[in-house]
Amino acid sequence: MDHRTTSHDRVLAQRNAEGWMFLIEAARDLRTTGAVAPSGRALARLLTDPVQEHGARPLNVLEAGAGTGSVTRTLVSRLSPGSRLDIVEANARFAARLRHLVRTHPRLAGEGERVRVHHALVEQLDTGRPYDVIVSGLPFTNFTPAQVDTIMKRYMEMLHPGGVLTYFAYRGTRYARALTASRTEARRHRAVEEVLAGHRRRYATGCWTVWGNLPPADVWQLRRPTRASVPVAPAIPSAVVR
Repeated sequence: MDHRTTSHDRVLAQRNAEGWMFLIEAARDLRTTGAVAPSGRALARLLTDPVQEHGARPLNVLEAGAGTGSVTRTLVSRLSPGSRLDIVEANARFAARLRHLVRTHPRLAGEGERVRVHHALVEQLDTGRPYDVIVSGLPFTNFTPAQVDTIMKRYMEMLHPGGVLTYFAYRGTRYARALTASRTEARRHRAVEEVLAGHRRRYATGCWTVWGNLPPADVWQLRRPTRASVPVAPAIPSAVVR
């Protein structure tokens, strides 16, 4: 038996299963499923880069809106020894799948207690731990502006001073909604974009575009200030990832 081929086949089967699960959950509830396909590898790497940048120091990490775990797998592989990971997911079926991933992931053998899956809304989560890194996969464009503002403020509250938040936004959604959505939906979407833009002006330190993702996505990195003073918006570096 060719073990490499067998492993490749397992990966393909897993991706196909995740893709179908996303489609089914999107049809059931677009409020908790903001995509029709799992995040690609390049997107997952960019979202989790801040974890690796800390080196070997143990970290407290939070992943919000983990879906079927496509980013979680990359995140787990990059955790330094002694780190703790909390995963919060509002969709019950996704949460059950994530618990199975944690139980069976080879990197977590005998150390599964360091990773916990919470079936909850992120704005209601209270683990009592401040986080060094937060990775967000939440579908902000499906929420109300007030919900987005509450979540973003909660993220900043949960971060250590100097801690980093990464999140992504699909490119072209504003134009697609302008063509296909009602005027009310288009206004809501514009208002959500304005809320996110306000937080980016205060905290953003970087933005990267992943053209190879389905669909293409922008990855934003925000940092909680280390001082209590109102931060001055920094120059934001940008790059393209294929």
